[in-house]
Amino acid sequence: MTDSANSDTDQADSLDADLDAINGRELPSAQIPLSRERIVQTAISYISDHGLASLSMRRLATTLGVEAMSLYRYVVSRDDLLDAIVEDLVEEMDSYPDVITAPDHGWQDFLQRLAHGVRKVALAHPAAFPLIASRPAEAPWLRPPLRSLRWVEFFLNGLEQEGFSNQAAAAAYRAFTSFLLGHLLLEVASHGADLGPLDVIDDDHNDSLDAYPTVERLSPLLREDHSAAEFEESLENLLDRIALIKSEN
Repeated sequence: MTDSANSDTDQADSLDADLDAINGRELPSAQIPLSRERIVQTAISYISDHGLASLSMRRLATTLGVEAMSLYRYVVSRDDLLDAIVEDLVEEMDSYPDVITAPDHGWQDFLQRLAHGVRKVALAHPAAFPLIASRPAEAPWLRPPLRSLRWVEFFLNGLEQEGFSNQAAAAAYRAFTSFLLGHLLLEVASHGADLGPLDVIDDDHNDSLDAYPTVERLSPLLREDHSAAEFEESLENLLDRIALIKSEN
């Protein structure tokens, strides 16, 4: 266990709501106003600082300076908290002025803006972004990273307004979400996000490349970060593919 985790444990152990109540002391939650929004925002910050795996209701309560039981008035469980985090991340796109909810200058511009909005969320919260891929969706067929019926409605309505058939709009939705999820999960992994089996190797690893001379020779090039350019190029290719889907349906 890390020093930080030990510190969290020590702090949590010092918050004994039952003992405080017996001794007539005011509980911390009575002194510090709580809300679901404040709890969710603090959880996102905690994940950014300590990683998703270390998030618990007890540690979150310690960070907020309250007893853990006070959180359950606002989030009924850790799963409820994680779902609320996903909802908050997706809704963050509303704060980006470049992201629009309906086409103003054609469907290509609309999807470009939407894709970059999702990427901004991923880059702003790389450690929390994998939750978008792993949490249960509002509907079983809803695909990440557009984990919101509201945004999927915007997406499909926007394409239908631009002349897409039902089949073409649905096919575009599948292609668009697959592209975004695959690219952005790999990108946040390069920023240190924990993807479990997809997690990236630390750049400071000591494995010898002597047996792989070509890899060793090209390793400086392989380490270069071209994420922005690759995202843009892949997005352009995707839009060309969607244009073909539109013409065929």
